[in-house]
This record gives sequence, C-alpha cells and structure tokens, in this order.
Amino acid sequence: MIDDIYNKEVLRLAADISRTEPLEAPDVTVDAASPLCGSSITVDLSVTDGKITNYAHRLKACALGQASASVMAVVAIGLDRAEIERVRDQVEAMLKQGDAPPDGIWAPLKALAPAKDAAARHGAILLPFRAVLEAWDQIDQAGKADAAE
Repeated sequence: MIDDIYNKEVLRLAADISRTEPLEAPDVTVDAASPLCGSSITVDLSVTDGKITNYAHRLKACALGQASASVMAVVAIGLDRAEIERVRDQVEAMLKQGDAPPDGIWAPLKALAPAKDAAARHGAILLPFRAVLEAWDQIDQAGKADAAE
C-alpha cells in the first residue's frame, strides 16, 4: 500500500516543486497547517480582477502534500476562486469517496488517488487549496474594508 501512495508520479511531482521564493509584494500572505499530520504551508498570493496574478509558497509536508502544492504552483496563475473551490471539492471527493480525479490542467493530481485509504494524509493534500482560499478570504475582507472607507 505504501508504494501505491508514494508512487513514482507523486515523488516526481514532489521533487519538481516550483514557486518557492517569497513574492516581493503579495496582496496577502497566509500560514496554514494540517494539525493531523503536521504539514504546513505559507502562501503568498496576488489577485487582480478576480484572478490569481502571482503565487508563491513555502511548505513543510510529506511527499503527498508537496505533490499537491507542486501542481498548484504550476497551474494557479490565471485562475479564479471558483476554479480553486471546484478542484478542491473534486480532490476531496476523490480522496473520501473514490470519485474520479480532476482532469485538464489538474490531471497530475490523479497520482494522489491511492491516498484514499490514508485519511491522515488528506489534510496535507488539501492544504494548498485551503491556504489559497484562506488568502482569498483575507483579500475579500480587505476589499470590503477598503470599500467601506
């Protein structure tokens, strides 16, 4: 089972992680952690007109969390909040119910499907999505505060 979970594609994705240098002037920086497994991530996010325009992360996670974050780093630029939420929901369903993995630009996440039976690792896999959405929440809150002034 462990060989299935930490398969060759997961290890390749984890080793090929990009966007690890902090952004110089992000709209927001968010720290998030998965209390069950101890994985943590710091995400820098810039958003313009409802789309991600810049993304960076620093993380301490198992290969599964690193693989998930690696995919996020490759595809995040140009995406909107609805797309991040949609794929987060697909990944969660893949892990919890064995549903089909995401496709298109997110297809590499199918390498994480064998982690279905490793519930303790689900938090690490979903952590990049949670952090990006938390960052977006802060941006939205700042926008509401700016609009009130």
